[in-house]
Amino acid sequence: MKKSQKIIEKDKKYFAEAGRVPYYPFVVDHAKGSRITDVDGKEYIDLLSSASALNLGHRPQKVVDAIIDQTQRFIHYTPGYSHHKPLTELAERLAKLTPGDFAKKVSFGLSGSDASDGLIKFARAYTGRQNIITFENSYHGSTYGAISLSAISLNMRRKIGPFLPGVYHIPFPDNYRGMYGQKDPLSAEDYLAPLKSMLHSYLPGEEVAAVVVETLQGDGGLLEPVPGYFEKLYDICQEYGILFCVDDVQQGLGRTGKWSSIEHFNVVPDLVTYGKSLAGGLPLSAIVGRAEIMDSLGSIGHVFTTGANPVCCQAALAVLDTMEEEDTLQASLDKGDQARARMATWLEDYDFVGDVRGLGLSIGIEIVKDQDQKERDPQAALKITNRCYEKGVLIITLAGNVLRFQPPLNISQEDLDQALTIIEESLADYQAGLLDGYDVSGQGWS
Repeated sequence: MKKSQKIIEKDKKYFAEAGRVPYYPFVVDHAKGSRITDVDGKEYIDLLSSASALNLGHRPQKVVDAIIDQTQRFIHYTPGYSHHKPLTELAERLAKLTPGDFAKKVSFGLSGSDASDGLIKFARAYTGRQNIITFENSYHGSTYGAISLSAISLNMRRKIGPFLPGVYHIPFPDNYRGMYGQKDPLSAEDYLAPLKSMLHSYLPGEEVAAVVVETLQGDGGLLEPVPGYFEKLYDICQEYGILFCVDDVQQGLGRTGKWSSIEHFNVVPDLVTYGKSLAGGLPLSAIVGRAEIMDSLGSIGHVFTTGANPVCCQAALAVLDTMEEEDTLQASLDKGDQARARMATWLEDYDFVGDVRGLGLSIGIEIVKDQDQKERDPQAALKITNRCYEKGVLIITLAGNVLRFQPPLNISQEDLDQALTIIEESLADYQAGLLDGYDVSGQGWS
């Protein structure tokens, strides 16, 4: 029996099913750069980056050194009752790199989920309003506030309600499909119509605290917005005094080629949340916002015993240093353009590749029954990811049928080329019927 099989059998006995989305039987042993090796010794090119939590790949030397150095000083002392230099320096760096020519402050947590919860707290405290508007098909995390904001999966919400009151969901301005089963995308004004109807019929705009957006709807399928939508939405927020908040947990810190993904749009956010890749894989999140908003909650309004752990903060500082030194933002843009250019040929070669979309190295490849009808094909997408896995590439699906292409931003040219070649081979194998016998039951999001 393989080592991986033994570990997976024990995992099934002791690890709760609620904590995993099942795919192929991959068990990590070690990793470096954009390469990762399983416990049986097989090496893979990593196109998942630990769910975009490793934007600099595995074990970047400067981050490793920072972690070791800090653990030899002290591992933790709670910021609830003390101060430490790594926290202060990181708060300053995040305030300066986040968009907005105004004074900003930072609050730290442990995950993108608790950052979503904190965003709700700060927005409600500052505005004195309760209601929050977010999007259908959105994902903001697994804590109660984050699940209340999310609208991506019934399995995330079954059996555990009620959820936070005052949360309303509107259609995302999908640039590939329209609303409510429509095949073709609509205009920005069409997508805004449901929100405008709400504000004029049953949800007073002056009672809305915040709108929370993912600029690319990450786990919802890496959906791109139609041009001009966010700018028009921002104007509505300005009209009613609604805070414009960005969830950059997945798309921030270089993933789209910018520090904040909102920089691709002509909008200045009031609050931004970061997480995932912030500390190079260690647990750390941050809320960055206008100083007056962040001051609306007083002492103990949003505090965590192990928040802003100094080891995590030092790792995050090393992440930011490395990204600046290596010009990782530009690398993300350049490699993303290169990858999408090659993927564009897939749209011509395979009728089941319906769309290629994204910014920087945050790219979604939509697998459909055919390009004309755009009917989703989760089975085909899962078979392709399993073929890639067999050939030495780690890639998963989002939203059922979208291949998630999010490699480390500093992936080598050789690994990028090889990964794209393996995906191409897997697409060809699917078209040739070589994957018909694959059993992918029970895999993927549900």
